[in-house]
Amino acid sequence: MAKPAKIEFVCTDCGMNYTRWQGQCRCGAWNTLTEMKISTTKKSVGHGTIASGYAGGTGGGSKKINDIETTEAEKQLTGIGELDRVLSGGVTTGSVNIISGDPGAGKTTLLSDLIARMSKLTPSLYCTAEESLSQFKNRVQRLKLDYNSDELYLLSETSVEAIIDELHNNKIKFAVIDSIQAVVTSNANGSPGSPSQVKSAAQSLTQYCKQNDVTMFIIAHVNKNNEIAGPQTLVHIVDALLHIDTNDGQIRTLRANKNRFGDIDTVGIFKMCERGMLSVDNPSEIFLSGSTTESPGSAITCIRKGNRNLLLEIQCLTTETEAEFPQRVCVGLNMNRIKMLTGILRKHTKTKIYHDTFFNIVGGLKIDESETCIDLALVTALLSSLNDFVIPRTTCIMGELSLNGDVRPIDSGVPRVKEAAQHGFSEIFIPFRNYHKSMEELGVKVSPVKTIHELIALISG
Repeated sequence: MAKPAKIEFVCTDCGMNYTRWQGQCRCGAWNTLTEMKISTTKKSVGHGTIASGYAGGTGGGSKKINDIETTEAEKQLTGIGELDRVLSGGVTTGSVNIISGDPGAGKTTLLSDLIARMSKLTPSLYCTAEESLSQFKNRVQRLKLDYNSDELYLLSETSVEAIIDELHNNKIKFAVIDSIQAVVTSNANGSPGSPSQVKSAAQSLTQYCKQNDVTMFIIAHVNKNNEIAGPQTLVHIVDALLHIDTNDGQIRTLRANKNRFGDIDTVGIFKMCERGMLSVDNPSEIFLSGSTTESPGSAITCIRKGNRNLLLEIQCLTTETEAEFPQRVCVGLNMNRIKMLTGILRKHTKTKIYHDTFFNIVGGLKIDESETCIDLALVTALLSSLNDFVIPRTTCIMGELSLNGDVRPIDSGVPRVKEAAQHGFSEIFIPFRNYHKSMEELGVKVSPVKTIHELIALISG
């Protein structure tokens, strides 16, 4: 006689388990404990008996470390340059990866391109539990994707057991599940998307992939905080967690928040267009306006996204106000940072700003509040528009501005200067403490500055 299922209460925020329900979890969240049925016996899912754990191990007791054979993770290039970059040289064979993002971010579009490319290399299956097969085929035709019709399988199914059967029967080696919140398994109770269903479904799919060397991408929904919906244990089960950030406009950034087979410092840049998600190999070209006309109110700086250096243009426009109070408008920038920088200018340079002020980032990129290296470029663009002088387009400015008017150092100063030099900038302003002798070998003029007064004197002079 089968043992009755064990009941646990799992926090949907942190994944902590409890034997009984309570109002507050130890992580501090209230009313986040959800009932989950845990089977006390080994489960048979599709083909083969699934052992405990996420990696599909079959037990066998402990072994001495020297008796264990090591194998290098085999990576395969997908042909999507920015995706390969984020995955540290390609997708790992037998890995299970989650990709998340806001609705309309491009998750399905990106994976439709990926499944078409992989079908030319290995039998591939796209399981859509949220749309019909004809809708998916229409997308493939609209994007004009090139695929192998003999090796590309489409499946509209919500049962995990049925999905695993299809993977086994067709000897699939690459699969996409769209999405984990829409599929259900008979090994857990609850409706689709509930914590118990999400965890059990992900565990069953992961175990099958590990035992059969199947590479899988799983689409996951996000909540209102732009975080993965469902239990936190979902993140622990999979090998990699990729997230697509949507910026204003067509630019998409792909970042790995977890990667067991590589680093998480790399950011991929994509551009959404009628042909789908296109890799942007040289993002700096998008974030620079490309204008050959020099005009006041424009400054170029270098930011760091992950381990990539990106050149971008900051534009500022100041006009005489027609209202009682001047406006402050910024697109892609943090308003609190703008207010602080204008306060520094008023205090240390006696600049009076009784104008409507508008800031913009070319290319629609959003700058994180922690990216303080753009401070000098912001105040320089503001002074340029206010005092009607031009900053040469061959000048790059980077550095953080402190409240006392000093220019503070930034991280990765040398790589940023090298990036600017490679794009043809002849003069680069950097914090004094970031200056290094190796910069002299780049063939450009590097001007270290200590205070905001030095910068203004050099720029306006």
